[in-house]
Amino acid sequence: MPFFLRIITTFVLGFLMTATGVHAADVRPTITVGTQEVGLSAGYMLPHRLTQDHTTKQEGPAFMPSWMITITDPMGDQWYRGQVSVGAEMVYIQFQEPFLTHGLGFTPKIKYSFTALDRIRPYAEFAGGPFWTDLAGKIPEESSWFNFVLTAGFGVSYFLTDRAALNVGYRFHHISNAGTSYPNIGLNASLPFGGFSFFF
Repeated sequence: MPFFLRIITTFVLGFLMTATGVHAADVRPTITVGTQEVGLSAGYMLPHRLTQDHTTKQEGPAFMPSWMITITDPMGDQWYRGQVSVGAEMVYIQFQEPFLTHGLGFTPKIKYSFTALDRIRPYAEFAGGPFWTDLAGKIPEESSWFNFVLTAGFGVSYFLTDRAALNVGYRFHHISNAGTSYPNIGLNASLPFGGFSFFF
């Protein structure tokens, strides 16, 4: 976990240096149709044992580089005013408990960003796609290397400049093989995260 904290600290300090000299009143992000977003988030996965069959305490750091493109202009004129973005994300998880193992996935992603607060933009997101892990046969919840990962969550983007934002949020992760082999109890976890995005 100290390594993970060093990475997040580096992200935050980098953004603070980027924002030097930019006054709050000057930051007015304009995200239009076609605006692209490239980001990197990192977090620490914490297990959920939802049934008595979930016995493994899997946990570890996760890294999520992503690319998205805005496909709508702002919709609505009240608190729910926002925009839709679609894209893709890679996810790498290093499971440190109960064994040192790894997982790698690729997920299409959709995000709805609330724009009513201007530089502070809450958002909701959903992603899902194939996921490979070498946990198979080592824990009772997983029986195959090929799985799927589904994530749903929310977060907040704070624009430090017109084109750079700091992100913090939470995701719920589910990993299972969709019944392609048995047992298929699956793994569930919470993933608090932080990161940054650039818009161009």
